[in-house]
Amino acid sequence: MTQRRTLLAATAALGLTPGLARAQQRFASMYMFIPAGPGGGWDGLGRAVEQVARGAGLVGSFQFENVGGAGGTVGLPRFVAQRRGRGDALMVGGAVMVGAVLTNRTPVGIKDVTPIARMTTEPGVIVVPANSEFQNLRGFLDALKANPGAVSVGGGSAGGIDHITLGLMLKAQGRNAREGSYVAFAGGGPAQAAILGAQVKAGISGVSEFSEQIAAGRMRALATTGDTRSLTGVPTLKESGLDIVIGNWRGLFGAPGINAAQRQALVDFTTALHALPAWRDLMKTRGWDDAFLTGTAFEEFLARDQRETEAVLRDIGLVT
Repeated sequence: MTQRRTLLAATAALGLTPGLARAQQRFASMYMFIPAGPGGGWDGLGRAVEQVARGAGLVGSFQFENVGGAGGTVGLPRFVAQRRGRGDALMVGGAVMVGAVLTNRTPVGIKDVTPIARMTTEPGVIVVPANSEFQNLRGFLDALKANPGAVSVGGGSAGGIDHITLGLMLKAQGRNAREGSYVAFAGGGPAQAAILGAQVKAGISGVSEFSEQIAAGRMRALATTGDTRSLTGVPTLKESGLDIVIGNWRGLFGAPGINAAQRQALVDFTTALHALPAWRDLMKTRGWDDAFLTGTAFEEFLARDQRETEAVLRDIGLVT
């Protein structure tokens, strides 16, 4: 790895010209590990980092690897084992992985990688195929209440934000989360294909993952999970009478065993990236909310999020 630390985050905020940025690039190359299949939210964040970082000259080239399954817990051990001590490697992860580690009781978790930065958060959206029998959220909720097992819902891996959202909705209808028919997929891409192919009756994922299909009329959005509306004409769960507000944060993690200087270089890189106007523009285009955190603040957030996620999973019966 070639690191060039002469570029400060402050200069990135000033908007360097492409030529100058390339002359002061931070990394000649970077390995980006996505513990999910192509086309989902984690893959989208990784590709967005590549797009903006290469455009600004912060990184010369990227190498991507996608290993999906079980909320990131299939790929995570591979990253931990193969990239130990490598300061030019990043892994995308987030809220889904926190829940999946707890649900699957995996020995390798976020504790085994190096926190670098929380980057974004976004609300979820509950969707059905365009020709679905469910015309609105009330019809969907009534069906869940009457017979949860008959309403298959596709989403990300078991124990993740999508699964938790369904569990909370079932609980709000007086049912147990374990009664639901949740179909876990290795990422937003496979889940999207299953919804469009009517393999499941509904789906839950981040707004950005389904927005194109919603806009094209191939999916119908029933509700979003944020505190305020994310899609025109689509109500939130909260305003629909369900006391549920939940978001899906995503971030970047370094390999285990990196030293303090290597970690700081990655933190400096994400800080410079976050300061770029191109990054702010991209977040707005994707519908992502800024959730940038680094250092001790990010570590404290992770500890709190793991405690709160475990409490919710216990409350809705997804872990014992």
